[in-house]
Amino acid sequence: MVKINGSPTDVSGKSIREYLSATDYDPTRIAIERNGKIVPKAQYGSVILTDGDSLEIVSFVGGG
Repeated sequence: MVKINGSPTDVSGKSIREYLSATDYDPTRIAIERNGKIVPKAQYGSVILTDGDSLEIVSFVGGG
């Protein structure tokens, strides 16, 4: 299990990009922290999630 924003989620073995494609997140408007370190967007396809990982996904909201 992988904790995503505090909720256990069964996505072990998937890349971050694969996980995001099954969600409503817009990859251009988010930042992801994995185990305390920011994941560059260029690595979303190569970072494979494993049991015990913890992701925090933050969405950016524009305003004015």
